[in-house]
Amino acid sequence: MIQDGIAGSSATLSKMTKKLRMVCGKALRKYKRKTGQVVGGRTEFVVIDESSFRHKRKYGRGRTGGTWRRKKWVFGILAIKGDRRRPILRLVERRSRDHLIPVITRHVRQGSTILSDEWRPYRRALTTLGYTHYSVNHSRWFVDPIHGGHTQNLERAWSTYKSQIWRLRGNRTEKLLKEHLTCIEWTYWLGHNHRDGPLGRLLKDIRSLYRV
Repeated sequence: MIQDGIAGSSATLSKMTKKLRMVCGKALRKYKRKTGQVVGGRTEFVVIDESSFRHKRKYGRGRTGGTWRRKKWVFGILAIKGDRRRPILRLVERRSRDHLIPVITRHVRQGSTILSDEWRPYRRALTTLGYTHYSVNHSRWFVDPIHGGHTQNLERAWSTYKSQIWRLRGNRTEKLLKEHLTCIEWTYWLGHNHRDGPLGRLLKDIRSLYRV
C-alpha cells in the first residue's frame, strides 16, 4: 500500500489497519448480539482444539510481556459444513475443563457432533452435556481407524491463522492478538458470505459505521 501511494508511511499504514480492525470488530460484535454466534446442529459438525499463539522471540532471546504468562492459549471451535468453515477463537487462561467447557456450551448447540483429541477436560464431560463426542488419539494415528474422525481440518486452519498473524506481527500483545483473531472470525462469518466477498462486506461495514 505504501508503494501504491495509498499510505504515505508505515505509521499511516499502521493507523489504517488499526481502523480496519476496529470496523471488523464492531461489525462482528453487532452480528453476535443478533445471532449469538452458535454453531453445530444436525448438518454441521464441530472440531475443537487449543493452540499457542504466543509471541515468538527471535533466537529465543528477549523478554515476553506479563500478559503472555497469564493468557497464552487460543481455544478454537471450527464448524464444518461442506466447503464452509466458521471459526470461533477465544483466548483462555488455561486448558482446563472450567475454562473450555463454558465456551463450548455457549457456542455449540446441544446435540451437535464434536470431534477432538483426547485432552482430559473433554472426556465424558461433552457426552454428559448432550453432545455426540468422538476423539482421536494423536499419539497413535491422525485418522481414527474405527470412526474415521480426524482433526486435520482444524490443524490446517491453525497453520493458516498463525501464518497470517505472525506475518502481520499480530501476536506481540494480548490485545493485538484478540483483534487479529476477531478479524479472522469476521472474514469467515461475514466477509466470505457477502456477494462481493470480504472487500464488499468491509465497504458495507464502513458505510454502516460512519453513515456514508
